[in-house]
Amino acid sequence: MTRLDSVIRRLTAQRDLLNWAAQEISPTGFVLELGLGNGRTYDHLRTKMPGREIYAFERSPAAHPDCYPPEGYLIVGDIFETLPAFIKRLGHGAAALVHTDIGTGDEEANRQLALRLSPLLDSLLQPGGLLIADRAFEMPSCTDISSRTNVPEGRYFVYRRNA
Repeated sequence: MTRLDSVIRRLTAQRDLLNWAAQEISPTGFVLELGLGNGRTYDHLRTKMPGREIYAFERSPAAHPDCYPPEGYLIVGDIFETLPAFIKRLGHGAAALVHTDIGTGDEEANRQLALRLSPLLDSLLQPGGLLIADRAFEMPSCTDISSRTNVPEGRYFVYRRNA
C-alpha cells in the first residue's frame, strides 16, 4: 500500500467514525478535539454537530483561518498542562466525545503519549461517552468497541465509557 493509499484509508476511517459518533453520543456533554492541526476535523465536527460545545486543544495553532474555534474554545499549550486544568475547571465525566489525532511518526513516542493521556481521558468521558483515536489507549473504565465498527482493525480505535 502506498503512503497516499494509507492516508486516504486513515482519513476515510476518521470521517466515517466521526459521522457515526455524531449520531451515537448523548445530546449532553461537550466534545473535545485533541490536536487542532489544520482544522479539518474540527470543521467537520462543528458542521455535523451544530450548536455543540466543541473545545480544541493545540500546542502550536496553525489552522486554516476559517477553522479556528470561537473565543474560549481553543486551548493552547502542552496537553499535559492544559488538559488537567480543563478537567479541573469543567469536571470529570463531562465529555460526550473525545477525538484525538496527535501522534508523530515515532511509534514508541506515540505509545508513551497514549499511556500518559489514558487516565486523563478515561476520567473525562461521561458514561456512554466515546473516545475515537488514531492509536490504542489504555482505558480501564471503557470497552474497546473498535471491532464493532466497519473500520479495518488497527486503522482507528473506538472506546465507550462503561455506565
